Amino acid sequence: MSLRILIVEDEAPLAEILRYNLEDEKFETAIARDGREALIALDENRPDLVVLDWMLPELSGLDVCRTMRRKPELRSIPVIMLTARGEEHDRVRGLDAGADDYIAKPFSPRELTARIRAVLRRANKISEFEPLCGGGVEMDLEQHRVHRDGREVSLAPTEYRLLKVLMERPGRVYSREQLLDLVWGLDIYVELRTVDVHIRRLRKALNAASGNDLIRTVRSAGYAFDPANA
Repeated sequence: MSLRILIVEDEAPLAEILRYNLEDEKFETAIARDGREALIALDENRPDLVVLDWMLPELSGLDVCRTMRRKPELRSIPVIMLTARGEEHDRVRGLDAGADDYIAKPFSPRELTARIRAVLRRANKISEFEPLCGGGVEMDLEQHRVHRDGREVSLAPTEYRLLKVLMERPGRVYSREQLLDLVWGLDIYVELRTVDVHIRRLRKALNAASGNDLIRTVRSAGYAFDPANA
């Protein structure tokens, strides 16, 4: 049975774009136009995940998220917050309200789909072997194979693990220290510049025959997988 996504968005054109793209990815969808309608929809037909706009009529997305986290029957439903607010303190407010992830407008539907799959995977609503997809890249976690735009990409084990970490949270910036811990492990000493070496190798493999660079470098911060750059 398909997983069900509740889209809470008062801008009708954007809501329909999201519906079209999510249904194209085989999700079932429902749309609520304001916060109060969202709470009614949640009580009537519980979804597997909510895509929730911050700025809504009647009741804000923050208030909807806080209400969900107070109700035992709704508390475990993952929430991805959509907002035009891109400042760090706004992201923190959204996450503090109980959102599982946060994406600032404008964004690509492909990036949102990748974020949805990542959140559903962490919530154990889809298999740990569900392929990771984004920016034309597909990771088959069961067969340990990677394709970009249909072309197989040959990766060494370390580059494979590095790509997997980055694709599990598309758009999230990981510091070199975080990548060392997640890819190499806490008990292994590796110099920070080793991360840069493997990022270069990963980029070379992914970009060998097609497309833009999907690995974004954030100066003084680290690296992120950016499917919107496809």
